[in-house]
Amino acid sequence: MSEQLEVYRTYDPINHPTHYVTGGIETIDFMKAKLSREGFEGYLAGNVLKYISRYRQKNGVEDLKKARWYLDRLIEEVERG
Repeated sequence: MSEQLEVYRTYDPINHPTHYVTGGIETIDFMKAKLSREGFEGYLAGNVLKYISRYRQKNGVEDLKKARWYLDRLIEEVERG
């Protein structure tokens, strides 16, 4: 199966957007590697706010699901300490 077809079949705009893996690394993993713990938590919280504040004007439920994804990730990071 071609790589392009595989990307299409596994496309998930909430949990694994294809445009977030350009360059061979997930954007979230890059951000975690480059930011301090506090900075990374702020990045996650900021994304929660971004998606919640625009969902009515932009992508509706999809943006709410993205906000939930970032909130779940933030909770995981805080619980890990």
